[in-house]
Amino acid sequence: VHSLNLNMSDHAVFNDLRLEGQFCDAVIKVEDVEFEIHRVILCKCSPYFLALFQRWSGPDKKVSVIPGMSPDMMRLIIEFAYTGSVSVTADNVQELLLAADQLSVMDVVRTCCDFLGERLHAENCIGIFRLTDVVFSAELKHGAYRYMVDHFEEVAHHEEFLQLPLEQLVDILDRDDLYVRNESVAFEAVLRWIDHVPEERKAHVAVLLSKVRLALTTMAYMQLKVLSNELVNTNTQCLTMVRDALEAITYIRTSRPSVAHLSNPLARPRLPNAILLAIGGWSSNNPTNGIEAYDIRADYWINVTNNCERPRAYHGTVVLNGSLYCIGGFDRVEYFNSVRKFDLSTRIWHEAASMCHRRCYVSVTVLGECIYALGGFDGHTRLSTAERYRPEANQWSLIAPMQEVRSDASSTTLHNKVYICGGFNGSECLKTAECYNPEANQWTMIGLMNSRRSGFGIVAYAGRVYAVGGFDGTHRLCSAEAYDPENNSWHEVSPMLTPRAHFGIEVLEDRLFVVGGFNGFTTFDSVECYDATPDEWTEARDMDISRRALSCCVVSGLPNMADYVVPRDARTFLNEDANSDEHS
Repeated sequence: VHSLNLNMSDHAVFNDLRLEGQFCDAVIKVEDVEFEIHRVILCKCSPYFLALFQRWSGPDKKVSVIPGMSPDMMRLIIEFAYTGSVSVTADNVQELLLAADQLSVMDVVRTCCDFLGERLHAENCIGIFRLTDVVFSAELKHGAYRYMVDHFEEVAHHEEFLQLPLEQLVDILDRDDLYVRNESVAFEAVLRWIDHVPEERKAHVAVLLSKVRLALTTMAYMQLKVLSNELVNTNTQCLTMVRDALEAITYIRTSRPSVAHLSNPLARPRLPNAILLAIGGWSSNNPTNGIEAYDIRADYWINVTNNCERPRAYHGTVVLNGSLYCIGGFDRVEYFNSVRKFDLSTRIWHEAASMCHRRCYVSVTVLGECIYALGGFDGHTRLSTAERYRPEANQWSLIAPMQEVRSDASSTTLHNKVYICGGFNGSECLKTAECYNPEANQWTMIGLMNSRRSGFGIVAYAGRVYAVGGFDGTHRLCSAEAYDPENNSWHEVSPMLTPRAHFGIEVLEDRLFVVGGFNGFTTFDSVECYDATPDEWTEARDMDISRRALSCCVVSGLPNMADYVVPRDARTFLNEDANSDEHS
């Protein structure tokens, strides 16, 4: 509903006069329906009507015929002119938008565009994008285009995708920031688009295939799916691209992946829409302020450290509203209650309000618009206290204490509850777990974990709470288990490849990553990830910094995402890589 700058009594009086047919001085006719109106009211609503009554209608001409729209739409426009409001629905929005655009009723045009922009989804974004060619709205056009790029995997399976013009499909496939988890999605989308009108579209296979980064698929996929396709294997240009891609895949296997990827347009990794940050920790017997960002598309870590920041370890980090919060921890001298806020867009650190308690070995998580800091060690005592931070007030406040003292525990959020598990109470490692209901401000004990775990990681993933690794009081663990809230029980899942404690943990692109850590003898730079569907762990790219007691978080939707990923220009990357090698 959109309101004009008329007060309510004006609305009511003029509309009553219209409905009663009093003082009306013109008639608008659409098809066979006539609407009695007051010219001055419609002139205030739109420059179209002002021109209609001033220049296109003589003083004696009372009836104006308006073609190209339905009586229902004209009724809505006239009601808007008189009442200052309009009812926009999914059923009428497109027709109303076209009518309002034809009549230059810009308030209704903006209302319809806002309505469509709030309801973008995979099934309608292409239609909305093409609608903006008729009714121009820069904001709606950009929003619909971004939705296509960011949700391409879903969009490509809907009927509208088959109507996408060639030029727009080429443009989308060519983008570095096209979001596809696997490049096979792009290849199969091309085949589906061509197959819709094969006789007309098969001539475009080479230009479309040149935008698919074939060398980002596997050798097996190339042999089984690409080379076996008749469109590809009967086209000389396509076969040349396939040969080049196969050579690139072989080269990538035997060389530094990022350099190989970036030197070939068929292999240049697309931009991720989220990156994993590894922050701080303990490295070479000292706390570090190092921050590395993992570019999952290039499978590469880059250093994004801001050297103005103090080192800290055994801290917590979260991301909220585009800012990274670094909470509590220890720097060998001081146990922190301080909180530092890093604006990820400007890359500048700011001081945020300090916690009520000093907290090293703290557990942190986000629920809604609040940050929770739970338990820890203040330099003297293991804590059961918990507190909550509201960014808009820049203020921490205590909530109900946990039922157990927990230091070196881990926490996460699932289904609007905060979960905290394990930890150390000053005498033993724990297998207990509890969850917090913010509405009741109450902690409730839940089922026991199968193993005692301290210095481990928990994370919400695939509808469960996963507990991974840690220290049981005797050994560093590689075991992992998952909690199902529906039956309040834990079950074992595949163990990690490497026992580790005091590592970072996060979920990125539907995989659970563990980063760095300590096995009792060695501090790691190694990384591994878990996929719940096959229940399987695999190795990922090592960090540049070996460290434990670090914290990880995932950031998405940044306007300056390029600051946190490998440059897609190979020359830029090679220069930076050579400089880093000189100083390593």
